[in-house]
Amino acid sequence: MPETHDPPIDRSFRLFPEQASSVAGEVDAVYFFLLAVAAFFTVLIFVLIVYFALRYRRGANVRRGHGGHTNYTLEVAWCLVPFGLTMVMFFWGAKVYYRINLPPAEAAEVYVLAKQWMWKFQHPEGKREIDRLHVPLGRPIRLKMISEDAIHSFYVPAFRVKNDVLPSRYTTVWFEPTKPGAYHLFCAEYCGTGHSKMVGKVVVLRPAEYADWLAGRTDEPLAEAGRRMFEGFGCHTCHDPGPSQRCPPLEGLYGSQVPLAEGGFVEADEDYIRESILDPRAKVRAGYRPIMPTFEEQIDDEEQMILLIEYIKSLSRQRPRGAQLRSMENADEAAPQDPLPPPGVRPPMDDMPE
Repeated sequence: MPETHDPPIDRSFRLFPEQASSVAGEVDAVYFFLLAVAAFFTVLIFVLIVYFALRYRRGANVRRGHGGHTNYTLEVAWCLVPFGLTMVMFFWGAKVYYRINLPPAEAAEVYVLAKQWMWKFQHPEGKREIDRLHVPLGRPIRLKMISEDAIHSFYVPAFRVKNDVLPSRYTTVWFEPTKPGAYHLFCAEYCGTGHSKMVGKVVVLRPAEYADWLAGRTDEPLAEAGRRMFEGFGCHTCHDPGPSQRCPPLEGLYGSQVPLAEGGFVEADEDYIRESILDPRAKVRAGYRPIMPTFEEQIDDEEQMILLIEYIKSLSRQRPRGAQLRSMENADEAAPQDPLPPPGVRPPMDDMPE
């Protein structure tokens, strides 16, 4: 099936970018309110400065003595009015902030990998893109972003969304497109000599057009590629349920609260899974010995890490939530207690990935 033809980006001169997402209008409303308040007080102060400078200039025949009384009404007014305005700014801004930073549960997820100097996008269905991202109109999109080198910043002016993309840590940004078309994508953080070339575009397609694009030539789904890598590293020999299970079960792991050996809990999100693969002793699960070796040398880049994470996440999507919770509650009671290897000693070779 042929690829959908991308619409061109509007390159006409604009003093202000168009609004093309569900939060753009809210962001602009707060911005223009702040701009109006700042402009009003700037003009007011300027006018008063000019007035008093002219009225009380040297040689003018005006009264310069003390008034002799305090105007409490004026003092209360110039305390309450600025306070009220700042409270409006705070609560209105906080509302928009939470709206921007809390993606809907039903949002479709896309992985973003930033590197000098390009944007790489990976759809769970298997589609992979460089410097362009295709999304459907009217559907919330959540981007899970990570960098392979420097700090970058994902910025789409028409959507009014921007967030840093950091190495060794996932960040999130979401948007819901409201207009079909193609929109500029920039890196808004200086990231090296090629920073100005790190540009791309977000292409918003109508649902039928997006379905046609998604049905075109595609690669292997991320979860399936992650499963092959998981088995290739031999991870199933310790994590799969059965007599040989020596490590925590992964079914129902993603999104759950994991009890730690040192006390407390941690949410099993992408960062926790990534850290557990690269540094298994950082957060050891309660009831299990830290026998898992690090895979830092086996995993070449963040693209491979994304595959493993997506596969582990798929194990949680395959089971009902009630079954996930029961599995997590019973895991500690049935956890095998393998002896802890001495410091610096690797596990036996039959436990190592091939």
